[in-house]
Amino acid sequence: MILVERSAHVMAPVEAVWDVVQRAEQLPAWLAGVRAAEVLSGEGFGRRQLVQAGRGAAHEAEVIAYQEPTLIGWRERAKGAGARAEARTEIYVQLTADEEEGGTIVRLIVVRWPAGPVKAALLRLGLRRVGADLEESLARLTDLAAVG
Repeated sequence: MILVERSAHVMAPVEAVWDVVQRAEQLPAWLAGVRAAEVLSGEGFGRRQLVQAGRGAAHEAEVIAYQEPTLIGWRERAKGAGARAEARTEIYVQLTADEEEGGTIVRLIVVRWPAGPVKAALLRLGLRRVGADLEESLARLTDLAAVG
């Protein structure tokens, strides 16, 4: 398992940030590396969605954590030829109201279970990039939530 986490302060109320992060169609606007996203079925916990990465890979995702308006998490599994069933990624967005400064503390967490030791080594080499993507995502989210 490989875990990467970043957090940021957003000058917007929890509800405004939640409005952005809980909608699948908003993923490309704020989550780095996502080209398109659409709901396949359901809503809230158990919702299924299709997430297309910038490199063309498609991942079917299921919402596995949903506590309105503070937590959403989904599990992605690769789809298509050559996809390894045991490889998966979980992404969590946790929101906490900042009572002292106002606004919201946003915590992004990515947990990856690579498909084998070679993939794990490659993922570890790319940890800096994953962290940079999370920081970019937080910056985009800050802009989106502030505009509201």
